Amino acid sequence: MPLLYVALAVVLLLILMIPLKMNGFISLILTSIFVGFLVGMPVEQIWETIGDGLGGQLSGTALIVGIGAMLGTVIADAGAAQRIATTLVDKMGINRVQLAILITAFILGVTMFFEVAFVLLIPLVFVIVRQTKLNLLWVALPMSIGLSTTHSFLPPHPGPAAVVGVFEADMGLTLLYGLIIAIPVATFIAYTWTRLPFFKKINPDIPEGLVSNKQFKEEEMPSFGISVFVALIPVVLIAIDAVNTLFLPEDNGFRHAMSFIGASETALLISLLISMWLLGPRVGRPLSDIMKSCSNAVKPMAMILLVIGAGGAFKQVLVDGGIADYIKAITDGWAMSPIILAWLIAALLRIALGSATVAVMTAAGVVLPIAQASGIPMELMVLAVSCGSIAFSHVTDPGFWMFKEFLNLSVADAIKVRTTYTTALGILGLIGVLILNAFIG
Repeated sequence: MPLLYVALAVVLLLILMIPLKMNGFISLILTSIFVGFLVGMPVEQIWETIGDGLGGQLSGTALIVGIGAMLGTVIADAGAAQRIATTLVDKMGINRVQLAILITAFILGVTMFFEVAFVLLIPLVFVIVRQTKLNLLWVALPMSIGLSTTHSFLPPHPGPAAVVGVFEADMGLTLLYGLIIAIPVATFIAYTWTRLPFFKKINPDIPEGLVSNKQFKEEEMPSFGISVFVALIPVVLIAIDAVNTLFLPEDNGFRHAMSFIGASETALLISLLISMWLLGPRVGRPLSDIMKSCSNAVKPMAMILLVIGAGGAFKQVLVDGGIADYIKAITDGWAMSPIILAWLIAALLRIALGSATVAVMTAAGVVLPIAQASGIPMELMVLAVSCGSIAFSHVTDPGFWMFKEFLNLSVADAIKVRTTYTTALGILGLIGVLILNAFIG
């Protein structure tokens, strides 16, 4: 019966989000209430449980999402993002333009959300295409693949960071393991997909009047070194903490200090403060402009935070209602690898719900008891869920339509390119997690 409740909850979520077109937050809250009634939870306890789950989830992700959004916007508004992209393309040349764009996407994607980074970089892609006469997809696809990879594998992005909180995993180790998988997987797909026979037949024109982002003049942009330095500060600090966790004893003083400095919240805050100085007064931007950028950055994040919080509420209802314990009990004897099971659950929810953020948060609540009983490092279970949630992007995914419109594709061509590369990304990510588990599990 508890599994029937979960199935009914997923069906309700589908109905609310697809035919009724409700947003993820309202849909998840209504579904949480529905499950609370199904399991016989006292009426007065339902909202208390939802509040506990929402608050507990946001306590671990609100700072990361908020500070990360500010940092990404400061980097973009200062011209640092454009400097990174144009310098890499100029230095590496037309023959390595795909590699240059992929590196740019990785550098910026670590601190920026997919949609923000995509809109920021696509005008630069258009400029490169106009100057070189290359196929638009040849240049744009490595960018999109790089951004999708960082979005799905690497905290402090909202999806992986939120699942880290649900599973109580180590953020630094999740980032470190994610990088080990993400770099080769993204590089392989970026170079393979643009050389497939079906891809070569697709040659879209640059859409007219779709993008009006500011193009900075040479003297308006900070140096390449400063731009890369600011963008990579949080990754370096978090990675150092992860390495310390693996190799230094618990009572080591440096490890103890880095556990604070390398925490995602601290690392992002340090990077934000340094960016305000290096990309503000030092390049002639008053602090008031920087603060305005920070304020504007947080506004679009409100709904993302609410969806993440609602996912935490759904998880808490499953736990307090006893469904999580039931799932744990029946899956203990299954022959299927918990990693594969977690990936499948996330992938199926992604197919059904479209939104990767909603899918990953819903899957986290369902997979939590499986992860706890598996004996597998929680960091790998986080990656299994998050890479499952990126697969099978199609018409129910907002990112699918952004990809289609900005690259001037038909729905059929967008499915051929976007759906296939996200699915390959998810499957290769799963293989990477399984390989890592063979060594560290």
